[in-house]
Amino acid sequence: MKILKFGGKSLANGKGIRTVVRIIEDKVEKGEKITVVLSARGSTTDELEEILEKASKNESYLEQLEAFKKYQLSDFVGVDFNQEFSILDKLFEGVSLLGDYSKRIKDQVLSQGEILSAKLLTQILNEKNINANFTDSRTLIITDGQFGDAQPLDKLSKENVIHHFQKYNGATVNVVTGFIASNTKNETTTLGRNGSNYTASLLANYLEAEELQNFTHVDGIYTANPDLVPNAKKIEKLSFTEANELAYFGANILHAKTIIPLIEKDIPLRILNTFDHKNEGTLITSAVSEKGIKSLSVLEDVALINLEGRGLLGKAGVDARIFRALAHKNISVSIISQGSSERGIGFVVEADKAKEAKSVLEKEFEADVQKRDVGTISMERNVSVISIIGQDLSTFHKPYNALIKNQVTPLLFNNTLTGKNVSLVVQKSQLHRALNVIHGEIFEISKKINIAIFGHGLVGGTLIDQILKSAKQIEKRKNIKLNIFAVANSKKIVFDKKGVGLDWKTKVEKQGVLYSIEDVVKFADENHLENRIAIDNTASQEFTGNYLGLIAHGFDLVSSNKVANTLSFDFYKQLRAGLEENQKQYLYETNVGAGLPLIDTIKLLHLSGENITRIKGVFSGSLSYLFNTFSEEERLFSEVLQEAIDMGYTEPDPREDLCGNDVGRKLLILARELDLSNELTDVNIHNLIPENLREGEAASFLERLKELDAVYQKIKEEQKPDHVLRYIGDLWGDLFQEKGNLDVKLVSVPQGSALGQVKGSDSIFEIYTESYGDQPIVIQGAGAGAAVTARGVFGDVLRLADKINK
Repeated sequence: MKILKFGGKSLANGKGIRTVVRIIEDKVEKGEKITVVLSARGSTTDELEEILEKASKNESYLEQLEAFKKYQLSDFVGVDFNQEFSILDKLFEGVSLLGDYSKRIKDQVLSQGEILSAKLLTQILNEKNINANFTDSRTLIITDGQFGDAQPLDKLSKENVIHHFQKYNGATVNVVTGFIASNTKNETTTLGRNGSNYTASLLANYLEAEELQNFTHVDGIYTANPDLVPNAKKIEKLSFTEANELAYFGANILHAKTIIPLIEKDIPLRILNTFDHKNEGTLITSAVSEKGIKSLSVLEDVALINLEGRGLLGKAGVDARIFRALAHKNISVSIISQGSSERGIGFVVEADKAKEAKSVLEKEFEADVQKRDVGTISMERNVSVISIIGQDLSTFHKPYNALIKNQVTPLLFNNTLTGKNVSLVVQKSQLHRALNVIHGEIFEISKKINIAIFGHGLVGGTLIDQILKSAKQIEKRKNIKLNIFAVANSKKIVFDKKGVGLDWKTKVEKQGVLYSIEDVVKFADENHLENRIAIDNTASQEFTGNYLGLIAHGFDLVSSNKVANTLSFDFYKQLRAGLEENQKQYLYETNVGAGLPLIDTIKLLHLSGENITRIKGVFSGSLSYLFNTFSEEERLFSEVLQEAIDMGYTEPDPREDLCGNDVGRKLLILARELDLSNELTDVNIHNLIPENLREGEAASFLERLKELDAVYQKIKEEQKPDHVLRYIGDLWGDLFQEKGNLDVKLVSVPQGSALGQVKGSDSIFEIYTESYGDQPIVIQGAGAGAAVTARGVFGDVLRLADKINK
């Protein structure tokens, strides 16, 4: 025989009840011997509780009761619920008059839900010529007198079940009410919420069933709740031990007591989806499954109690006093964590017991508080428990570190004696994010990196397109899913938690809304986005004021904007302190040298203790093109400058390049990478613009470019033979002191030298060190262009993502 158990959602009006009937018909036609156990239909149990509460408060409940009756009858012709409705009428009326109700009355009320469900299905099956028998489990399952959560008396219950099934066997389909039972006084009791699973499990045990099939609204047991973790995967097989752990730690598809009766008789349990008959669900057996983490489960209706005190140091028996006092009030404790010094102990209790638990402990330790041996007894309600079933402590550092990187700090954690299950207590507000972070880490599903991009001009726009075009290949190769959830300019932003598409520009223009950084943080928090990166592709000093706030709210930073690294040294240190405090990263390789690996190289050399004695080079791609071309060709300076402007190598107002400030900022960034405390005012900058041309509008300057020709022709002609002009940055001096010397200047160098051989718009950097002597490390390559810079930013994103993925 197989026991089929159907949950409330499977039995709801419409598609639900029709599908259940078809499943039973199909099994009968195949000659299978089955017994059916039912929950109350739809939200019946919750509705009965609501009506009961209204009646006890003398609130109007008749309208809701009538709606309840109408739902139960629906379009079912000929079904007789008069007896059940009459019982409910009398019970609610009595509760309304008394203004209160007992657990005994509540059990009587709730029991009607399962009775209505079983009577209806029995009639429908009989009408389809299936020999079905309504079976009230109150005549079968006998319990103790604990209303609301009764415990079966196995011997009596087993005798009743066997006797009943000897009478109703063969081709009869017994339709049994789940959840409800009776005590030895023949009073209605219930087996606790989700107790219909327990009823089915008991029947399977007593009848030594071939299999228990639990039909629900999901495809089986998942690696996590799919409602909380979209990437959760179905588990094909579980062992009873693992299922028992899942049940204990809150997997709501399993009742905590369901597994034991099945283990005793080695009866397989299969979790199936009522609405997907092709899916084979999850099979739970005694067979030991493959090692490894199986699932994440969650307990939400809990509270955390903490008892701390210096006087507990070395004092034995504190925990015994705690548990004895709580046990006396029938308060169950779970997820316990205690320091070896016994200075403190934390544990989890049911949320509705938290206030009483705190009160009990305050009374128990009243004298200890007065002596100041106990400092605080605190209660935290807004918490949830995440249990990682199958987690070995030897690898627990991976999900734990991932949580810390995402600014989720567990309040408490413990592991079972076997060391194979770990439980964490986290703030309820962080539950969704924590689950997704842990799930992505331990199940090696593509780790999602959620990106907000600020600035979508030439560099920013190119970057977005590069990410979108490469995303699938990166996910395939690196197991990293890049998700751009926000794109913004200085005024408007567009959000999409699933990620923007190739039409992002149109959406920003047409659907973009005004925003603040707080809106970005709020969106990320509300959508539980983990592994956050903010990318600054603006040139705005104002925007850098958002960096510390973004860091504090869990964002790593990537920037092509040089401003933040060239503001005051105090801000520079404050930003680094914020990064360290929040364990965040800030990458800005494109601040100097576009996509060249310059900053990383300098960082590595400096970190290794290498004494860098000098850094010099051509820092500006636009000025590199200008002086390379002017030096090699017999052309006017103004003509070459205009060509650079037309090719987009310079800013719209080329004075922003010619003034040397950009090179000065880049040189300062390198100085600070060597822990020098220079300010921008320390940089000696040779301004290439004659004083009479420095003021005024850009248009006016562009009309007067020829005035530059005489100045630069003279400089060119005064060079030594075989020399060329280069505009360089030069960091030199005793670089172990507090500050170095920073010069930005136009120089003449031999054409055959490293600097002299630079072509086109390339940048070149010479890094002199104590170890390498006069032979510098040379880094050379494209130093300008939106595509190159965007690719450099993209590289920083991937470096960050790779760190997050480890």
